[in-house]
Amino acid sequence: MPFLPDCYDLTHEQAPQLRLRHLVLQIQQLFACSAVGLLQLDGDMLKPVALVGLVTTTHGRRFAIRHHPRLEKILATRELVHFAPDSPLPDPYDGLLETQQNVPLPVHDCMGISLWPDGKCWGVLTLDSIEKQHFSSEQIALIPQLARYCETVVRLNRLEREVTSLRRRDEQLHLKSPGMSVTQELIGQHMLMQDLLREIDTVAASDLPVLLRGETGVGKELFAWRLHQKSLRNTSPMIHVNCAALPETLVESELFGHVKGAFSGATTERAGRIEAADGGTLFLDEIGELPLTIQAKLLRTLQNGEIQRLGADKQIKVNVRIIAATNRNLVEMVKCGDFRADLYHRLTVYPVVIPPLRERGDDILLLAGYFVECNRSRFSFRSLILAPTTEQLLLQYRWPGNVRELEHVISRAALRTVSQGADKKEIVTIEPCHLDQELRHTVAHQTSLVPAAVAVPSHREGSLKQQVNDFQRQLLQHTLIETQYNWANAARLLKVDASNLHKLAQRLGLK
Repeated sequence: MPFLPDCYDLTHEQAPQLRLRHLVLQIQQLFACSAVGLLQLDGDMLKPVALVGLVTTTHGRRFAIRHHPRLEKILATRELVHFAPDSPLPDPYDGLLETQQNVPLPVHDCMGISLWPDGKCWGVLTLDSIEKQHFSSEQIALIPQLARYCETVVRLNRLEREVTSLRRRDEQLHLKSPGMSVTQELIGQHMLMQDLLREIDTVAASDLPVLLRGETGVGKELFAWRLHQKSLRNTSPMIHVNCAALPETLVESELFGHVKGAFSGATTERAGRIEAADGGTLFLDEIGELPLTIQAKLLRTLQNGEIQRLGADKQIKVNVRIIAATNRNLVEMVKCGDFRADLYHRLTVYPVVIPPLRERGDDILLLAGYFVECNRSRFSFRSLILAPTTEQLLLQYRWPGNVRELEHVISRAALRTVSQGADKKEIVTIEPCHLDQELRHTVAHQTSLVPAAVAVPSHREGSLKQQVNDFQRQLLQHTLIETQYNWANAARLLKVDASNLHKLAQRLGLK
């Protein structure tokens, strides 16, 4: 395999994700093609782990196999699948290539092969070129060997992760295998997110109580799930209690259980949520909403590992790990007497602060890509993508409702495209006009529109043509924001013909 020494040195020490990224870059250079993707099988979907030549939001997508016949065909065999130029099967990358944004892939060259390290299907390798008959017969013949090399890299990454995991568990004197089964996913590549996930995985192996703090909608429940799944309690249940949703008259019974006759309507004996979590994890969401009387009983459970059912005389021993979450300032609540200081200190043995979405940079686009793909599948679009100008708006917005708000914004935008007559058999693009009007208003007000924002920089880089393009792009972006993405008004302000403005925007990559 003569290309391997030039492609990658396996002895080179590098993080697994960077190794895969380097691999797809080298493959793209070797085959001089438009895009290369490594997608890992995760249940009934394929998850991108390393991509090149595709827009950022693609990283956040999860491709349901049954909705993508090309990927399904690749997974159905161990042989190379080379699609005919006139293949009627829709391409999962339609509108997502960096060089072909927002337009269907024309007649192009596309192939893929499934990867089977250790005899089990791991995922697929895909190669695309926008040029017809781009791949030569010699290159096509090389793909099976290339797949074996990719499998070797995947095995190496897997071994490194297993060694790291064993070292961590050995350091913490844990001998039991976790048997973790992933049921939720936290998407994010920002440094803040990666540091937080490493912290979560480290504390998960302990039995310490954890307090998750963060704004509404940041995904505290997903972080609680990760803590439970990475812990040695993952074979036992995790019981989720929304403290704000419990009626004050029933909160004690719900948490601690009751005996028959404990109150009117208690016709049978019943175990509470804490008992149900015995051996596992109890997740107390919005714990700041618990009444003070219940806080005292919860404190006893944390201190002694005991509960007492409502109306009962005896104590019951329980082995429960507590994970609590709040978006409230518990320190201020303690000062005001609304939260017990002793319980606060018991819960904050290990506090974890979850950053808001606005601090996570391009993670906004990854998550947007994930939600776009969810809606593409939900509403049976052939292809659903974000316009570059829409991506810019999403990045500029402050997201007070965080990930939950982003999910709802994307869902509403997808529905608006349908209500406005979009043909679901074609590529459907979510334009700024499909986003909530309030979001567009907010971005317009928070973005500075002073002339200095589009002034020529004092430090010039690139050719005259590049600098002119940059200036035009910045000026057009600000004008579109100012006019709330009304193209006719933008053309009027810039004193250009509307059709020419659209052509300019397309040339500058804004459409």
